[in-house]
Amino acid sequence: MSITTIDHDGSVNANLRKMMKRGSEFLNVKYPIICGAMTWVSDPKLVSMVCNNGCFACIAGGNAPVGVLRAQVEETRTLTDKPFAVNLVTVAPAYQEQLAALPDMPVDYVFFAGSIPKEKEVAIARDAGKKTICFASTLSIAERMIRFGADAIMLEGSEAGGHIGHVSAMVLIQQLLFKFGEQIPVFVAGGIATGKMMAHALLMGAAGVQIGTRFVMTEECSAHAKFKDAFLHANARDAIATPQFDSRLPVVAVRALKNKGHDTFAKLQLDLIRKLEEGTIHRQEAQMEVEKFWMGALRRAVVEGDIETGSLMAGQSVGLMDRIVPVRTLIDELLSDASAELDQVKAKLS
Repeated sequence: MSITTIDHDGSVNANLRKMMKRGSEFLNVKYPIICGAMTWVSDPKLVSMVCNNGCFACIAGGNAPVGVLRAQVEETRTLTDKPFAVNLVTVAPAYQEQLAALPDMPVDYVFFAGSIPKEKEVAIARDAGKKTICFASTLSIAERMIRFGADAIMLEGSEAGGHIGHVSAMVLIQQLLFKFGEQIPVFVAGGIATGKMMAHALLMGAAGVQIGTRFVMTEECSAHAKFKDAFLHANARDAIATPQFDSRLPVVAVRALKNKGHDTFAKLQLDLIRKLEEGTIHRQEAQMEVEKFWMGALRRAVVEGDIETGSLMAGQSVGLMDRIVPVRTLIDELLSDASAELDQVKAKLS
């Protein structure tokens, strides 16, 4: 089948091209804008469309059985001849099986997300010839990932949706990007939804940016209409992070729009803590139950449109969502706005 590639060079001026060079070369794409991996959202259709528009995207491993993940990767490969990644969630029940199958998958990049991968797990990806991008929500995690041999770092602020850390992008930029930005490509995620913000991230030394929530609001995104409608009517403060009730059950915080699903998760935590006290369940089993809950709740929301009890994972940038547009329009807007902002910065400095 023929693959149509969209060119957005008319939206890119010399200043932006210069600022994007490092990230573009690392990802082997024209524009270092990454569509983040969103379980049940980042499917072959959306990923290939983003890639064919000159950007980069990730197939979400989530908790998909290996056969399903492999089929998604292979389907994406038939829809685009451009680079893309597979995103592995280290706390997902299917993670180890996905990692074992990784060397044979036709992708050149791997994102490790969710929690901290072990050094040997990063080595598996690198030994298979994949470039590795590791998420870092703290300075210490970034230092560890660099020590483990990560090829790039994804700095993710707590403003992001889905699994998150507890430090804002504003602080992490100063702690992490300013310290390691010259040493290793550092991409920035969390709260980014406009070309103007992308321009300033690049000016501060980012190799590129990752955007998730805004890509949900595209025509090519297959998420249920009710899911998108919830985003359209949400404010930034509606996207809240789940609390951890007890250190004996360490859970990775999840940011999503508040609904009945949040209350259900609170009850699940309390029940699991009670079982831990009784000794009827091990900590690792309890953590797996947490992840199974989120995978199922997210599917109900994204696929079935259950916005009451399903999980509406969204970043705080959801407060900036006001319309649904084609992927092509979104990327063109991001690039043209970034170019215009860099022109303004240059004018102010001169």
